[in-house]
Amino acid sequence: MKANILVYDVGSTYTKGAAFALADGKLTFLARGQHPTTLENISDGARGAEAEIRAKGVEFAPDMVRFSSCSAAGGLRMVAMGYMPRVTAKAAKEVAMTAGARVMEVVSADEPPEFREEVLREIKPDIILLSGGTDGGDMANVLENADIICKVHGEGTVILGCNKFAQREAAEKFRAAGIDCIRVPNILPTIHELNVKPARIAIHEQFINQITHAKGLQEFRDSLADQTVIPTPGAVLLASELLAKGSYEQEGVGGVILVDIGGATTDIHSALPELIDMNIEERGLVVSNEKQFSYRTVEGNLGLRVSATGIPEAVGDKAVLRAMDHDYGLTSEDVENYVDLLEAHNDHIPADEKEACLDRALAACAADVAIRRHAGYYAKEADPVMGIMAGAPMGRDLRNVRQVLCVGGIFLHCHGEERENIVRRTFDNPGISLLPLNDPDIWFDEDYILYAMGVLAQHFPEEVLSYMKEHVIKK
Repeated sequence: MKANILVYDVGSTYTKGAAFALADGKLTFLARGQHPTTLENISDGARGAEAEIRAKGVEFAPDMVRFSSCSAAGGLRMVAMGYMPRVTAKAAKEVAMTAGARVMEVVSADEPPEFREEVLREIKPDIILLSGGTDGGDMANVLENADIICKVHGEGTVILGCNKFAQREAAEKFRAAGIDCIRVPNILPTIHELNVKPARIAIHEQFINQITHAKGLQEFRDSLADQTVIPTPGAVLLASELLAKGSYEQEGVGGVILVDIGGATTDIHSALPELIDMNIEERGLVVSNEKQFSYRTVEGNLGLRVSATGIPEAVGDKAVLRAMDHDYGLTSEDVENYVDLLEAHNDHIPADEKEACLDRALAACAADVAIRRHAGYYAKEADPVMGIMAGAPMGRDLRNVRQVLCVGGIFLHCHGEERENIVRRTFDNPGISLLPLNDPDIWFDEDYILYAMGVLAQHFPEEVLSYMKEHVIKK
């Protein structure tokens, strides 16, 4: 069987490739390969991944089509500027979720202008998301922030997604200052509604422009069937969405939690199809509820290599030791020395079972923190002002989720109970978190191809869904 589909994932370190055969409505995974990413010519890494796949005996069909995701640029640095801190933070997070941007800072009208200037000068953002005011609401803060941006005059592009009545004057200020500005519909037209898609598309276009320029991707992009590159986290989210809600012809599997533990971050995705048809009144205020169909949180200080020291900082050295599935008599100093080693040598491979056990413990702690931050919780005490009773569920409600999908290298390098317990321990001890009430089924991306599922979902949803149901969650 010859491969007629190839999906790349261009990372900062490695370019991965996954080969598939699509015939008679059935998708078959054939092999994967990887090669170090060559910054001078991205196509070199892609060809290297192809060569590794060929070396496994896979032949390429003459009419093979290629697609790709990419995380090589690391994400655009984004600063969000708005009026109310909670609203601005919420909007920024939702806009950046699949667009290829990293929210570096959120500033609001609560901070003095001098502080906002300092943030822009220090971060030097690629993207400034300027929001503020529902349509017909506040205008003064938007114009004040526009003046601050013009004063600093960095190299970043302004995505203007604020009160529509303030947009024209703000845009004129940017044009006069020679600052790139893209106008999009207000991302918060009412207090009940987030309209993030236009801003997300604008940022994604900037992401593509950046990686094309910085990483020499133009030639590579021209070789792709759709001539587009999806940010890798966005591709993974698309896969989980399709798996959860299904397609036109097939039912999905219902609510899904996806745990993605990487070297730099731990990402949690959840897709809850029961929320798709919920009306605006049921959703409530967007700043106090997490009731959208799909939702993603990123813990930038919880990774197994680049940000390994962030894990014991978040939970404490002793918590890491308690999470170990075997007792090697290690101390807090041993934990600190090991995470320092990991950050200094991002390519470190555990030298023995003791280090492998410590890796699993770090992963378990990262997953525990990230999952609990993603999930909602039971209110500990009453809040008469907000009308909240003690014990009332708040935030993202995952209690009815039955499927948990785990992604990341740590899950490929261990097996059996040791692998499952990395996340099982969190679900077995939910505490006040709104986690699954019954033991969820835990599955693993055995072939490390979930990014490819998300990329292909846009073109072959029925075939991709069938494959995931049979081979990923094995339903």
